[in-house]
Amino acid sequence: MMDRTAIRLIFLGVFVIIATSASVKKKQNVDIYSFHINTTVTSRYATTVITSRVVNTLNESQEVHFEVKIPKNAFISKFRMTIEGKTYDGVVKEKDAAKQQYTQAVSRGQSAGLIKSVGRTLEDFKTSVTVAALSKVTFELTYEELLKRRLGKYELLVNAHPMQPVADFKIDVHIHEKPGISFFEVKGDLSTNDLANAIKTTRADEDVWVSFYPTRDQQTKCCGENGLNGDLLITYDVERRNPQGEIMVSNGYFVHYFAPTDIPRIPKNVVFIIDQSGSMHGRKIIQTRLALLKILSDLDEDDHFGLITFDSQVEIWKHELLKATKANLEDAKSFVQNIRDRGSTDINAAVLKGVNMIKQHPREGTASILILLTDGDPTTGETNTERIMSNVRKAIVSKFPLYCLGFGYDVNFEFLTQMSLENNGIARRIYEDSDADLQLQGFYDEVAIPLLSDIQLNYTGVTNLTETNFNMYFNGSEIVVSGQIMDNSVESFTAQVIAISKYNKVTYQDTVNTKDLSDVPPENKDFMQRLWAYLTVKQLLERQVLLKGQEKEDEKKEALKLSLKYQFVTSLTSLVVTKPQEDEVEVADKPKEGGEPPRQPVAMPHNARLSVAWPHGSIVPQMGYSATTNRFLLAGYAHQGTISDSVIASSPISRYGMRGKAATLKSLESGSKDSVSRDTSNRFLLPAVGQPKPLCYDVPLPHKIKLLEDSNLEFSMNGESKTSTRGFGQIAFHYKKGQHLIINTTSIRYNDDQNNVEFLWGQEPTQHNIAGVHLILGNNEIDVTMGNIRVVILLHKKDGNVFLWPDIRQQPKDVGLSGILGKGNISYEEIQGPPLPIFKIMDQEVRPVQEGVTDYRLPSTPVVRCWLVPFHIVMEGSISNFTVAQL
Repeated sequence: MMDRTAIRLIFLGVFVIIATSASVKKKQNVDIYSFHINTTVTSRYATTVITSRVVNTLNESQEVHFEVKIPKNAFISKFRMTIEGKTYDGVVKEKDAAKQQYTQAVSRGQSAGLIKSVGRTLEDFKTSVTVAALSKVTFELTYEELLKRRLGKYELLVNAHPMQPVADFKIDVHIHEKPGISFFEVKGDLSTNDLANAIKTTRADEDVWVSFYPTRDQQTKCCGENGLNGDLLITYDVERRNPQGEIMVSNGYFVHYFAPTDIPRIPKNVVFIIDQSGSMHGRKIIQTRLALLKILSDLDEDDHFGLITFDSQVEIWKHELLKATKANLEDAKSFVQNIRDRGSTDINAAVLKGVNMIKQHPREGTASILILLTDGDPTTGETNTERIMSNVRKAIVSKFPLYCLGFGYDVNFEFLTQMSLENNGIARRIYEDSDADLQLQGFYDEVAIPLLSDIQLNYTGVTNLTETNFNMYFNGSEIVVSGQIMDNSVESFTAQVIAISKYNKVTYQDTVNTKDLSDVPPENKDFMQRLWAYLTVKQLLERQVLLKGQEKEDEKKEALKLSLKYQFVTSLTSLVVTKPQEDEVEVADKPKEGGEPPRQPVAMPHNARLSVAWPHGSIVPQMGYSATTNRFLLAGYAHQGTISDSVIASSPISRYGMRGKAATLKSLESGSKDSVSRDTSNRFLLPAVGQPKPLCYDVPLPHKIKLLEDSNLEFSMNGESKTSTRGFGQIAFHYKKGQHLIINTTSIRYNDDQNNVEFLWGQEPTQHNIAGVHLILGNNEIDVTMGNIRVVILLHKKDGNVFLWPDIRQQPKDVGLSGILGKGNISYEEIQGPPLPIFKIMDQEVRPVQEGVTDYRLPSTPVVRCWLVPFHIVMEGSISNFTVAQL
């Protein structure tokens, strides 16, 4: 994603130019006249309400959008729209029960899946509604989350992006913690520079209030015409005077927070298992080395450690765990400096080697930890994930935790999650960004100081408890247990904690008066019950990967029942939003971790060949290669005879560890006559109505292509691609009579009968307005508006290549545009499911291949999953129908 500071500078630069030019500022058709975010935190349980009030300023009806970002760990619990005094409430339903509404939604071409992951910590909720002329609409969204303690602090993240300056903008946060607040800090990019003085804080022993009320002028000065776009990050911790923990009781429910600090640290035995297969090439392996060097420096001298690297082979630094002396650490750092990417990925052998290393060198009074870092699927040795998990589970036998760190989106995160949970650990995704080494260090810091092991919490007179057994407690973390009190008339409540410390078995026990614990403000009287429900549902859903048979079904039913009772949008439920336009319906599903962005496409290395000979007369399977799964696919049946052919596939890095520059995909699929080499083609996305994955198709290089054309508007856009270079080297616009815009990778030139204007990429943001053509040059993109067609051309610099890519942002409705980008949303029907799906598109049956495509329409170039289909199927013609002689 483009650096946020750079975005702000661009918006500010463009704003200044527009404000000082003679051109008329574009009229704002929708006015967000009020935008409020109100968060209440009571005993770590946060409830946030976002309220946006909007007016349609036009004399005709128009669509009004509502889009907000919420934390990934939160559950949406309420959504409503109020239009002209009438309220439309979203209802949380079981996914199957929402199927009818879903069908209605997609049949109207509406979105079904209004929530998507955006980055590491946030999800994006969006919807829209048609509002009558000069009318108002109020959107209200509520979400809830239990704040988790990491590295000695809680973090509350509040995101604000109203997409325009707002006259009445307010963020209010109230935190109430009965034990008292030990420290408190407000950070985030909304707390800096011109906005810092808009933040006011008030602090008492048990309470903190934060208000953020920037004026419209402050919002504009800070962020330009697009308004605020950033976070407030509030971090705090509570006083911990009682080593037995903090117990709260309210309305028949209790919560116990246990985070003792007066405990000696337990020396640890830690083995780092590092993937050095070919897919770790480049920044991944460099950042891994940096993180390991820092982690090694942070080991305590009474710690023992081991290092294992693996690809198709397993390499051990030393065959036994060594004490973290200065000499041993220096030797280990030399080993780390020489880690190089190569080969394929044998996860099974590497993890089992780490387990054996710990088991062969037991030490009394220590805690053992395995940390696995990998970025891919197992591709050699034992590759069946079920058998790998079984092997690891039998080897560890619950004696110590296994933590799995999944690097990037190529990794099979579900596999790592299940393997971690089966062995008392957790899985964490390491995002492939510039700070990946800091993410790795941050995770290690969380598990660096074990204080207790084999923790068991016991209570009297309670039922429906959340998890009460924990493998390990680390300094800076917190154990949370909640449940229902069976008899509300009892006057005392007893909690007992039994655990193993560095020296011996320890017991914490506390009996408290329940009346003394019920000091909860009346407006928050239900928070404890909702906290219990939230934590219960979270844990029930996490355990699903570990359970089987009837036990799994029972826990799933219980999670569903609670999700519906408390109206939580979870993986088992959907939010059904009914709108006023003839019962128009949208359905929102909570995104799955690892689902967005999807896996990066990887492929076979340069010059890898697949030769398959079939006996004469046999039925020959058709073959295709999936870059998403890095596997060859058998896809149906072809003619009889013998087949011997080569498949050369793309990607500088393969999961098999070999690298190459070439990239081709030779499809043997029937009807795929347009399938072409990935290295000699551009791949385009085509949204599919009502389907979670879009279609995609390849356009061969080099070509001069008609990208978009509207003869009625006298508009055309053509692009020229070059051999073995993705994207376009030049894009030409033609509008009405004699207006031409030529964009290449170094300059932008506009000319007509009277004007000649030239911009250079990299110059200061600027704009140009003339004769119905509006140009805004930003950082690595130019925004082009001709009539009622708006296109953004992005300049990409990737893997040594510089190229252009168009993104259509606005086009006239109900107008038949031509060109390869003129195709409207398409629909397809799945008439045969996996593993060999068959789609019906335009009354033709086609067997698609699930692929990955880099979306160059966005500066962040995310990779999305798509169904690759032949060009002639979706475009209803051959590539020759879309070529032009001249740009």
